[in-house]
Amino acid sequence: MFSQSFLQLNTIFISILIESIPFVLIGVFISGFLQMFVSEEMIARVIPKNRFLAVLYATILGAFFPACECGIVPIVRRLLLKGVPLHAGIAFMLTGPIINPIVLFSTYIAFGNQWDMVLYRSGLAFIVAMTVGIILSYQFKGNQLLEKGKMNTHHHHHSKGQSFKSKFADMLRHAVDEFFSVGKYLILGAFIAATMQTYLKTSTLLDIGQTDITSSLVMMVLAFVMSLCSEADAFIASSFSSTFSVGSIVAFLVFGPMVDIKNTLMMLSVFNKRFIFILIGYIALFVLVGSLLI
Repeated sequence: MFSQSFLQLNTIFISILIESIPFVLIGVFISGFLQMFVSEEMIARVIPKNRFLAVLYATILGAFFPACECGIVPIVRRLLLKGVPLHAGIAFMLTGPIINPIVLFSTYIAFGNQWDMVLYRSGLAFIVAMTVGIILSYQFKGNQLLEKGKMNTHHHHHSKGQSFKSKFADMLRHAVDEFFSVGKYLILGAFIAATMQTYLKTSTLLDIGQTDITSSLVMMVLAFVMSLCSEADAFIASSFSSTFSVGSIVAFLVFGPMVDIKNTLMMLSVFNKRFIFILIGYIALFVLVGSLLI
């Protein structure tokens, strides 16, 4: 019995890593590119000064980055260090893993070529990201990055005098450093998620989700525990269509890519803990309320 459960844990653990690592690699290479080829002046020119416009701009920009919730964390850290406001960076981080063509297409296919779930998912994600971003713009000053994160990312500075070859080599070094920096938290998060999936009885959660509120909460907990990449989670969510309401399934599809075990640990390695707990609280509240209105 123990060997069977251990084998199941090992299988889930490896599958989570295989699913996540390609997107983390994309994320760290984009992060390295931003460090070496994008200057603070360039960022300042494209990000609106008005907080509402900045959040809107970043939310829409997230749609063009097909990164999962793990791969987008190093990108956001680099953007914040380049001077992107916190509220814009977080709005970008929340929409990137959801409102992008790959995820929306997989959602469309998973739910039988129906647009309803695609619109519900992208609409709620957009509203949550905008709302959270605007609230954060009033509540927090500064980028809320840990001091060690700031120090670790300043070994090399953007330099106009460097040749392309030198910048490219520095970009690769940054990507490697970033990968090993966030990789250990990805591995730990994948192991915790695999352990919880193996030993936490899903049937117990299903029994709890009998009302609209509890069903949404149960699906949000499942999304957090399962820690699926957003490119694949719609196929799992569709299997619950006969058991849960549309609103609770949308909660699963929105909350999971914004907050799961893997990216929570990765965010805790980058941001101040108090900020992360407040951020997760806001996301959970607005996703829950939004799912009840669907």
